[in-house]
Amino acid sequence: MHAFAVGFGLGFFVALQLGPMSLLLMRTTLRAGWLAGLAIGTGIAVVDALYAACGAAGAAPFLAFEPVRLALGLLGAAVLVGLGVRTLYSAFRVRLGGELDAEVATPRRAFLTSLAGTASNPLTIASWAAIFAAASAAGAAHTAGGAVLLVAGVALGSLVWVSTLATGTALARRAIGWRAIRAADTIAGLGLIGFGGALAAATLGGLGDG
Repeated sequence: MHAFAVGFGLGFFVALQLGPMSLLLMRTTLRAGWLAGLAIGTGIAVVDALYAACGAAGAAPFLAFEPVRLALGLLGAAVLVGLGVRTLYSAFRVRLGGELDAEVATPRRAFLTSLAGTASNPLTIASWAAIFAAASAAGAAHTAGGAVLLVAGVALGSLVWVSTLATGTALARRAIGWRAIRAADTIAGLGLIGFGGALAAATLGGLGDG
């Protein structure tokens, strides 16, 4: 169970970092409720587990090919910026009581959006590969069974944190008004665009390093 415990800690604390999908989770929970926020969180945990598995399988060298790295990085940046623009549009368009039911994200739509948004930064496979290398060196994943337990721990740790974040945001939702929700939309939209721009800059900046 040592590998599972290590994986749980890694999944929890990696997910704990404030990133574009954390902002999207909070924004979705405030606007559409706990289930939609939990769906965003579940998508985050699923992709974290998949990327952790790719890291365990040694997929990181695939990203060493410049055309692959460039294409994936720019695609990821475009997805994040697109999500940000859409979120900002909601912040300026929606009025009190002015939403249509069809415009509020369902859990299914939120889950699919989360999968696309979280997977938009596939360069994190390299980070998970480094984490797995360190974990293996420490004896936490030196066997196939240990690697499976580590990935399972990552998935559960990530899911625990995002569920906690969704629940806390849902509780806060009752205490704030629509003006605050629109402010959250604005912050989330700008954050997503900022993260997307940073990813694009890092991707293009890496061209000179090759």
